[in-house]
Amino acid sequence: MDILVGRALGGDIRSLARLISLIENGDPLTDRVMRQIYPKTGRALVIGITGSPGAGKSTLTDKLIETFRRQGKTVGIIAVDPSSPFSGGAILADRIRMQRHTGDSGVYIRSMGTRGSLGGLSRGTREATLLLDACGWDVIIIETVGVGQSEVDIIKIANTVCVVLVPGMGDDIQIMKAGIMEIANVFVLNKADKPGVDRVAAEVKLMLDLVRDRPWIPPVHKTIAENGTGVGELVDSIVRHHEFLKTGTDGLRSEYARVSFEVEDILLKDLSRRAEKIWKTHRTQDVMDALVRRDENPYTVAGAILKEMFGLQKTK
Repeated sequence: MDILVGRALGGDIRSLARLISLIENGDPLTDRVMRQIYPKTGRALVIGITGSPGAGKSTLTDKLIETFRRQGKTVGIIAVDPSSPFSGGAILADRIRMQRHTGDSGVYIRSMGTRGSLGGLSRGTREATLLLDACGWDVIIIETVGVGQSEVDIIKIANTVCVVLVPGMGDDIQIMKAGIMEIANVFVLNKADKPGVDRVAAEVKLMLDLVRDRPWIPPVHKTIAENGTGVGELVDSIVRHHEFLKTGTDGLRSEYARVSFEVEDILLKDLSRRAEKIWKTHRTQDVMDALVRRDENPYTVAGAILKEMFGLQKTK
């Protein structure tokens, strides 16, 4: 494993791909890999792209790649797709849509399936992002499955979150959902050649005006990703936000929150794995029959598992 990590840090793409696969599949050596590479992280510009299905996120991501490459920056992309219910693999195949970049050694594209994970991300997204960062990629773009009340986990990973909206798709209602206004550092009104874009822009700006004492006011950009209109200005705002985070106290607070999320995520995953392992030993035919008959209840069963984990009864 140490040799594989060394090769990946040295720029070997195959080793990088193998490590991400190990992480995505929940390999027990994941923690060891992350301990090795973590000191080398924190240098990349990490961008989250989220928005309604059909908002043109993949096309916009494609244009962002093109713009950053013209600036001489290397770009890593993690495209989080819905998973196949049969194989667990990603099924939207963003790599096919972005195939014109596959011959560019300065671009690395990886599709990852959600595998039932909530929050619009896959289970290994955070670790894969840190790995790309450690391996020297200048810009990392994470394209999430979508946006909604539960799909705000992108703020736990990305420096800058771009929420992509489209006129005529009910996005004026979508952006009013809890959490959406809070996660956006930049608003993107894509397909700006469609009717209604000015109305959506006005509504976004009106809601932003209601949020006072905010050190960073999210800019609202109109883009037409199909032909690249407005993408250059969008990149300028993304870079400006990154600089804002590096120089202000707000950026330090964001970093505190992000590392706190990381520790919590690691704890929850580890506790979940332990609980699942113990539950498998408790899940006998007798226990299952008792639960079905209502002779036993799941709260008592869960309490027994917690007691075995911590030596404590579950709080009543």
